[in-house]
Amino acid sequence: INGARIRKELAKDKIVIVAGFQGLGENQEITTLGRGGSDTTAVAIAAALKADLCEIYTDVDGIYTADPRIIPEARKLSFVTYDEILELASLGAQVLHSRSVEIAKKYNIPLSVRSTFSKDKGTMLLSEEKYVKENKNMEKILVSGVACDKKEAKISIVEIPDRPGIAAQVFGELADENIIVDMIIQSAGEDGKNDISFTVMKDDLEKALVVMKKMAKKLKAKTVIYDKNIAKVSAVGIGMRSHSGVAAKMFQILGKAGINIQMISTSEIKISCVVNQDDADKALKIIHKEFNLGK
Repeated sequence: INGARIRKELAKDKIVIVAGFQGLGENQEITTLGRGGSDTTAVAIAAALKADLCEIYTDVDGIYTADPRIIPEARKLSFVTYDEILELASLGAQVLHSRSVEIAKKYNIPLSVRSTFSKDKGTMLLSEEKYVKENKNMEKILVSGVACDKKEAKISIVEIPDRPGIAAQVFGELADENIIVDMIIQSAGEDGKNDISFTVMKDDLEKALVVMKKMAKKLKAKTVIYDKNIAKVSAVGIGMRSHSGVAAKMFQILGKAGINIQMISTSEIKISCVVNQDDADKALKIIHKEFNLGK
């Protein structure tokens, strides 16, 4: 970003208005930046100008512990880290586009999300170091937010040969078709066979099934099955880095509610469980309640 013109006008005490969502391509032709392009423009300019703060004005007054449309008692967060928002955005939460957050994190730009229609303070996105300084109760906060994604489907290839290189073949074929795979589970081998299950976006399901049926025939697997009626329920919080037992508590919560967990995926600050789609909202509500996110 060439900020010379902007700096020149700011030096004259002028307010500079810059069109977002667009830029110049390799051949100096005007192009659009794609989904989330307006937020990305704002943060990129803030980074280029070394601004103290970037404010994103939107139709909501901040970032919440959950989607308030599903959980009315969801609480607005005063502070949240870049990593937590990146996880929540990737897990189906309707928050800032991940590209803008990645730029804010890379250049350490404090980012405020607030309402266009209110003077209330919004939610401040900070580095983990600044978050710890601002949030005196951080030690007590295990989970910052929960999210639900109903846009995925599960595919299983059953009784596939259990030998080195098979998984590479399966997921290599999917990669060649530009199909993004999210969660993966491989069962323990038995009689030289095992099952591989994974999730893809529902939009990619038909294409993925074509690939998997070819692979099943080629590798002499028993069959390929799929399930569109699933949802991924996730809990996110940087407090998980320094506390044990968060996963166990989440599994216990779902177990007590009679909700079966089909797949599990974890990272340093995230736990995701695939459940039946009919149980998704119930799962989200009880996880939100049991981790005291509404208080």
